[in-house]
Amino acid sequence: MGRKVTLATCSLNQWALDFDGNVLRILKSIEIAKSKGAKYRLGPELEICGYGCADHFYESDTLLHCFQVLKDLLESPVTQNIICDVGMPIMHHSVRYNCRVLFLNKKILLIRPKMLLANHGNNREFRWYSPWSQHVEEYFLPRMIQDVTGQVTVPFGDAVLSTKDTCIGSEICAELWNPRSPHVDMGLDGVEIFTNSSASYHELRKADQRVNLVKSATTKSGGIYLFANQKGCDGDRLYYDGCSMIAINGDIVAHGAQFSLDDVEVVTATLDLEDVRSYRGERCHPHMEYEHKPYQRIKVDFSLSDCKDIYLPTHQPVDWGFHCPEEEISLGPACWLWDYLRRSGQAGFLLPLSGGVDSASSACIVYSMCELLCKAVHDGNAQVLEDVQRVVSDGSYRPEDPRELCGRLFTTCYMASENSSTGTRDRARALATQIGSNHLNINIDMAVKGMLGIFSIVMGKWPKFRANGGCRRENLALQNVQARVRMVLAYLFAQLSLWAQGKPGGLLVLGSANVDESLTGYFTKYDCSSADINPIGGIGKMDLKRFLQYCIEHFQLTALTSIVAAPPTAELEPLIDGQVSQTDEADMGMTYSELSVIGKLRKIAKCGPYSLFCKLIHSWRETYSPLQVAAKVKRFFRMYSVNRHKMTTVTPSYHAESYGPDDNRFDLRPFLYNTKWSLQFRCIDQEVSLLCCCLITFQFGYLWNTMQSGKHLQFI
Repeated sequence: MGRKVTLATCSLNQWALDFDGNVLRILKSIEIAKSKGAKYRLGPELEICGYGCADHFYESDTLLHCFQVLKDLLESPVTQNIICDVGMPIMHHSVRYNCRVLFLNKKILLIRPKMLLANHGNNREFRWYSPWSQHVEEYFLPRMIQDVTGQVTVPFGDAVLSTKDTCIGSEICAELWNPRSPHVDMGLDGVEIFTNSSASYHELRKADQRVNLVKSATTKSGGIYLFANQKGCDGDRLYYDGCSMIAINGDIVAHGAQFSLDDVEVVTATLDLEDVRSYRGERCHPHMEYEHKPYQRIKVDFSLSDCKDIYLPTHQPVDWGFHCPEEEISLGPACWLWDYLRRSGQAGFLLPLSGGVDSASSACIVYSMCELLCKAVHDGNAQVLEDVQRVVSDGSYRPEDPRELCGRLFTTCYMASENSSTGTRDRARALATQIGSNHLNINIDMAVKGMLGIFSIVMGKWPKFRANGGCRRENLALQNVQARVRMVLAYLFAQLSLWAQGKPGGLLVLGSANVDESLTGYFTKYDCSSADINPIGGIGKMDLKRFLQYCIEHFQLTALTSIVAAPPTAELEPLIDGQVSQTDEADMGMTYSELSVIGKLRKIAKCGPYSLFCKLIHSWRETYSPLQVAAKVKRFFRMYSVNRHKMTTVTPSYHAESYGPDDNRFDLRPFLYNTKWSLQFRCIDQEVSLLCCCLITFQFGYLWNTMQSGKHLQFI
């Protein structure tokens, strides 16, 4: 009697609404799974249409095209003699559900709808789908599917598959994260193989959460767990980072890459069902100790094992090497940029390179992308080679040197004004030379003076900087006009620089505003941070500094040393004796490190002004008095609320940090605030007064007791 099973899970780089491309990737994954001896293949969540279809899920076209693809899959010879588990939306009783469709040899075995929906962070599943309750009904198949399967109805609901040799149960994405995950009851009811199809997006420091959840799911009651995940940019801010894996009895035995340029990645493992039974036999007696839900079993006349499997080796536990955050920044946004570039039809990127940490980080991510492309081509990735040749419009080109490829794909430009220092210009040029970008030096003074000249003709006045006797409004307007002129010039050069060189195509403009600047609105609306996409818009300043240090060591980009050491500055106000007089942290009234702390408490810990103050007076007690903490909290919330409107126009940014203020769908807030925060700040002031009174009372009491005891006092 056979007892060893070979199972396959996969990560696919699907693209929202790219039905033709998606079905080809699904078929390729099934073909690879079969070639490795697998009898069961699991794919990512909503893989037929792509997870990021958003309000296209409302359209009947999306449902129709999914069934057309399902029909193609059912009819394909590739899908025969293997249980295929694919994801698509299905309407049942006029309600939309996020479903898994399990089929074998042109017969649909089960449609399993999602029961616990994801509705936090970037997820809005309740907008398009309804959760399913724990029961099973009959689903009437569309006629096009009936013609293929010969079935009129199929089971629809929370059931499991019972093959000749084992039992398989499905979870979908967020159900693994839930306190009452379905795998708990399934395990107690004898299910031996759990599957999870996900569209879990990348965030810094998140990968270990998935791994620990998968291990935990099988540590408690034994079993085999398959986790499939989407990968790549499917048309939005998110990057799905793969990490498909297979576990047994609390150990990971096989896993895929977290960041990869392969469109199709299949992970297989051969495992012994008797190991599950032995594990459970010692630890679990479900029918004696626990109440659990009995599952309806769908009987399947099929075996995952073979009676001649005695000599088939099984997979053993492996260690998972997690990337450090600096590596994640180097790899995740780079893969996202490549997907965006190759799918946008553009010919490369243009970046205003200021010589500061932020723009240098965006530049290094592009260089990292070129490193990944060269390595993928060297490793034989034909799809990457084809895409590179199409982007550079050269069918014979083969990328081998990242610097040379960077010169073909990447244009950087330093936009100097009379307020720019030679230090930032030299740092920008040195970095561009080391990464190999096509670098331009542009002076914007003529354009700025032209804009101001138009204003002075109409209004009869010429504004001055504060350093030259102007007021705050004049000073701010003069800074903003420089920043906005840079944006206009960036787009002009992005559209026409390749034309001027006799080359086809245009360039995507890259932004370089970090997540902490977005929190406070410390950037000009529609300035050079306004771009087509922003690879660092979801990453904090402190992480970016550590990332550049990583690039110095990993890529030998020594030009970054002086960039990291230089104080962050916008360079929009006049120089004093040739030196920078304006710094970001002085303008904001707090450090980037402090902003990172505030950002996490605001978004992750859900703190308003008063709660934020109450937490910070403890964590910052060694550095600041309650009065100083109160001042910083008030300043932050005033800046945040005054500038919140900027988030409605912010450049689409790679999502990386869990405290980001992206207004698109991650951090839905008003953008017109009463910036006085009168009640909230009054509560803070009351606490400051109370704390000051307590401190004075304590000091007086200490002084009185000391005098009474006759001890000598020393005043410093």
